[in-house]
Amino acid sequence: MKYRIERVCKTLRRELGILILKELQFRAPLVSVSSVDATPDLRHAYVYISALGNNQQREDALRVLASHRVYLQHAVSKRITLRYTPHLHFRSDKSIERGIRIIKLMDELGFPDLRSD
Repeated sequence: MKYRIERVCKTLRRELGILILKELQFRAPLVSVSSVDATPDLRHAYVYISALGNNQQREDALRVLASHRVYLQHAVSKRITLRYTPHLHFRSDKSIERGIRIIKLMDELGFPDLRSD
């Protein structure tokens, strides 16, 4: 059963990414779907969004997605056959920001460059 949830999450991520790219406009330069986590009963899906830009642009991207949630759920239901279309919850994915912050801290502390050439 766990593998089914993983497959559904991957499919939701792919389809939402396509819909967001084609159908919605953002002030942020780049908005993408980082990951999707679904509850075991597939009634709710937490969609993690990465948005480049300043804090205001990131918050605006989340507001746009929240305001188009019903449309996105309906479009997903047309593309993916499931008993219940998951209720979408949009969240900001801060993992990229944390990674950049850690790299900057390591550079400040003088750690050797671990990135490959």
